[in-house]
Order: sequence, then structure tokens, then C-alpha cells
Amino acid sequence: MRDSYPLMSKMKIITVVGARPQFIKAAPVSAELRKSHEEIMIHTGQHYDDEMSDVFFRTMGIPEPDYNLGVGSGSHAWQTAKMMHGIEEILVDEQPDRVIVYGDTNSTLAGALAAVKEHFPVAHVEAGLRSFNMKMPEEVNRRLTDHVSQQLFCPTQTAVTNLKNEGITEGVHMVGDVMHDAALMFGDVESDILEQLNLEPDNFYLLTVHRPSNTDSEQNLRSIFNALDGHETVFPAHPRTSKLMAQYGLKTPESIKIIKPVSYIEMLELIKNARKILTDSGGMQKEAYFFGTPCITLRKETEWVETIQDGWNVLAGADCEKIRDAIENFEPSGERGTSYGDGEASRKIVEILSQS
Repeated sequence: MRDSYPLMSKMKIITVVGARPQFIKAAPVSAELRKSHEEIMIHTGQHYDDEMSDVFFRTMGIPEPDYNLGVGSGSHAWQTAKMMHGIEEILVDEQPDRVIVYGDTNSTLAGALAAVKEHFPVAHVEAGLRSFNMKMPEEVNRRLTDHVSQQLFCPTQTAVTNLKNEGITEGVHMVGDVMHDAALMFGDVESDILEQLNLEPDNFYLLTVHRPSNTDSEQNLRSIFNALDGHETVFPAHPRTSKLMAQYGLKTPESIKIIKPVSYIEMLELIKNARKILTDSGGMQKEAYFFGTPCITLRKETEWVETIQDGWNVLAGADCEKIRDAIENFEPSGERGTSYGDGEASRKIVEILSQS
């Protein structure tokens, strides 16, 4: 791998992130970017996370943010507006050559809108994803971001096609998935989480639930938990999920072991060793695919259609019977392909940026 890239001059690039998954996506890109360019990182503070500590940054080698806006929780409009105001001030002061945003959070949209309003070019990493469900805030964020970005770095050919169908063809690059890069970077880092939880490899299920479509419905949560009754399950509970469970007075079956959220390294260890994964997370669908763990998605649609097409993922929604059937009977029926690239997405992104 080359240590530097052909470029006309060293660029100043601002990266906007706001949630832990975005730091993980940014980690391999930042490592490449900083070989040849200056990167300034803005953390909007969209999600407060105890794991966002010095230990988190040291363990994963992630650059600490140069700015932390500390926006915190709020309504979508309030949060996005607050972030735009803070990002705009930094952009005007720093005068970057490019602004990079990741994924589909309110931080993504706020960074893109603040940049384009001040005439700074936007690069969107993980562009072109579509669930075609406009009730999802993420779908709104990524669609709008794609339409104001000058460079769109797609993780899959499906994403390229989605953009083409919306009339976006210029500045589109199929580079692969940066989360694949991250999984390769950190997948071999040792963790003792199995010993801590007294778990045996391939003898437990891993559950995560955080999307409002599930957490805001007592019926959906109850259905998901009932489906896992009698199956040894580890459930790193998102704080918001825990809060709503308490509000509903909802108890889980004894077979479900609720634990606090774990670090990225620990989560990768659980994913690699689980019998099956049940999740409504997009990232975990892919991580299960990367490490060859069958995935049951607790949604009615997915942006990561390749995991379904290759036979390693199945959509069950919150339907108790469908989930039970998948737990008992779903087994991968195909080989894992190269839909998400070759683990070189970060290098390709920086090479393209350097030549632009």
C-alpha cells in the first residue's frame, strides 16, 4: 500500500461525525488521509457515549476530535439546526478545501448543509444507500445529503444504481465499504468478552434493538423477546431501549442476558462467535456478513440488500413466528461475495480526493 498519493497540493479537510459508528467508519479513512493531508475533525456530540473516552480513541487509534460541539439530544429540527450553526462557524474560520460526512445521521445532514451553504465542496462516504422508507429519519438525511454532495463514495454497485435512478451520475465513485476496512483493521484485536460473560463460541445468540420502529412499540419489543425465550441470548441494551423497557414495565425471559453497551472491539468478538445475530442495525448486518455469522434482521426492509441476495441475512421484522422460524431453520445458503469491496475503500477514497 502506498504511503502517499499524487496531488496538486496538501489539502485541509474537515470531517464531521456525531455518533460512534461514524468514528468507526472514519478511522480507516483518517489513517489514510493524514498521510498526505491535514484533517480537522468535528464531533457534533449528537450521541453521548461513555465509550467515547480516551481509552476508545487509544484502542482504535482514532484521532481525537479537534472540536466537540456537545449538541446532545433533542428533536430532529432542533438538533440539526444547532449542529449547523456550530459547524458553520468552524467552516468559516477554518476555510477547508473539502468537507467529508459519513452515513445518514442528523450530523451527516447538518455537515452537508452547512458546507454547501458556505460553498465548500462536500464528499459523502456511504452514499447511495436506500431503504425506500421515508418514515426513517436516516432515509431523509442520506437522500438530501447525496443531492448536495460533489463527491459520492458508494459502498456497493446497488448504491451507484440508486443514485443513477435519481439522476446523480457525476462525482459518483464505487469504492467499497469503509466498514469492511474497519472490520479488517480491528477484527483481530483480542478481547476477553466471552470469558467475562461465560459464553461458549457458537452457543449463544446476539441481540441488538435500537430503532424507533421497534423500541417505540411495546408490542414489537415483547414479540422479539418472546421469540428468544429458551435461547441463550446476549443483549447489549441501548440506553434508550432500556429506558423504554422500564417505561413499559417490560421484562425479558430468563434466557436473555441484558448487559451494558460494549466497545466496538468487544462487539466484533461477540459477532464473530455468536450462533446467529438478531438486529435492527444496518452496521451489524454487514459485520455479521463480513465474519460469516447468520443474521436475522428485525426490520421489513434493508439497505444492505447484498446480504439478503447472498443468503446470509433474512428479514423477519418484529413478527414473533417469523423470528422463531429463522432462529430454528434459517441457515446461509450461498457464498459470501465481494459486494462490499476488497478492504481498500479508504485508500481509494483518499486517492480520489487527492486527485480532485
